[in-house]
Amino acid sequence: MATPDSILKDVQATMTKSLEYVKKELKGLRTGRASTSLVEFVKVDYYGDHQDLKNLASISVPEPSQLLIKPFDPGAIGEIKKAIEAAGLGLNPISDGKQIRLNVPALSGDRRKQLSGHAKKLGEEAKVAIRNARRDGNKLADALKNDPKAHVPEDEIEQLHKEIQDLLKKYETEVDQAVAAKQKDIETV
Repeated sequence: MATPDSILKDVQATMTKSLEYVKKELKGLRTGRASTSLVEFVKVDYYGDHQDLKNLASISVPEPSQLLIKPFDPGAIGEIKKAIEAAGLGLNPISDGKQIRLNVPALSGDRRKQLSGHAKKLGEEAKVAIRNARRDGNKLADALKNDPKAHVPEDEIEQLHKEIQDLLKKYETEVDQAVAAKQKDIETV
């Protein structure tokens, strides 16, 4: 049987997952300078298994506008190159047989606006997921209030509703801050 504490824990866990997901997605958005997070999670078909690029190669930033990818297994270089091309990052991998260089071109004004809009859209999607967690938590709290076997005082249910609402505000603020920081990063030339 659900208790006010378990409901609150579940709501918080769901909201935390939504926040972590949006932060991970925002890391993958391109800005005007090279960052290893651009390609870390590119999925590479490695011997029939899809692996994150960071598990197959070391990724470094030798220059502000360049990424250097050194595969642990030189035989995977072709698959890594294909995966980067298929990821739709707009980057052209250059291979010398042992490593791959990616030159990160400066973003145009239109592309910056597109990416900024995409960051905002990701933030809105995360906030919808957070609001859904609030709705589910409130439904469980109301079910607990109406359950004669639960014996939970009404003031405790009201306190639970208030705590769920406070969590919503906290997580929405964190999403807004993450999106604003990413948009600032994208707009910086």
